[in-house]
Amino acid sequence: MILVTGGSGLVGSHLKEVMPDAIYLSSKDFDLNNMNEVDKMMNLYKPHTVIHLAARCGNLFDNMNYPLDYIESNVLMAVNVFKKCHEYNVEKVVTCLSSCIYPEQVNEYPMKEEILFKGPPPIGNFSYGIAKRCIATLIDSYVTQYNKKWFYLIPCNLYGEHDKYGDHNSHFVAALIKKIYNSDKILDVWGTGKPFRQFIHAEDLAKVIKILLEKDICDNFNVTTPYSFKIKEIAEIALRATGKDLEIKFDETKPDGQFRKDTSPNKLLKEIDFEFMTLEKGIKRVYDNFSKRHDR
Repeated sequence: MILVTGGSGLVGSHLKEVMPDAIYLSSKDFDLNNMNEVDKMMNLYKPHTVIHLAARCGNLFDNMNYPLDYIESNVLMAVNVFKKCHEYNVEKVVTCLSSCIYPEQVNEYPMKEEILFKGPPPIGNFSYGIAKRCIATLIDSYVTQYNKKWFYLIPCNLYGEHDKYGDHNSHFVAALIKKIYNSDKILDVWGTGKPFRQFIHAEDLAKVIKILLEKDICDNFNVTTPYSFKIKEIAEIALRATGKDLEIKFDETKPDGQFRKDTSPNKLLKEIDFEFMTLEKGIKRVYDNFSKRHDR
């Protein structure tokens, strides 16, 4: 049996579409911050594989204003889940981190997995980045000490039909789509539009998880497209995909965030043959889905 925590989130919802036979749980089912609740969960389902997706995540604003919540909740959930996975002899554990855990200052792009700990994470996502580094260290430590077939994936920025669209917890593409949908003239974008970003549809991450588990490939990988775009270019791609004719205006009073954080997919693509969805195709899918739900 495969058990998925965070089953109602962005990645979990897309994983359900490609791995429908797994058990998908959310915070409504068990409180992963409570060790006794985690023990009940594991005793009930006794899975052979756990995909740990439960996490507190949000945008730059949320990260900067609630740093303690981000580090405390994310680390505590992982400690509890991994401890019980070990006690219940779970064969495989996979969890997803974030490219914001990479160092803010590096000498070479795109970033490879081996430089993960060679410098502090970006200040804007510091608590979240440190929390995710702790989770990476937990996985690596279980592998080293107990020879586990456990691993983590480091996706670049994610988007998808099941994303959040709140003012303070939405990811960049979700926020962009909401703005495009609600605007007739102007598309307001935070910052200068100059930083570079990579994006993959959450469905692609779900497919990669499925492939790695099926092929019994248990190693840590970046999961990312080879392509990186300026924020300005992403806004232009989004307008093309949605068919909206809006003027893009950049609010330079708002922060840009990290200028570059593109990561390398080479290690992953040496192990599996995979083609990522194009950004234009993915944004069109998400925008069409958003429009259908809000046109009612």
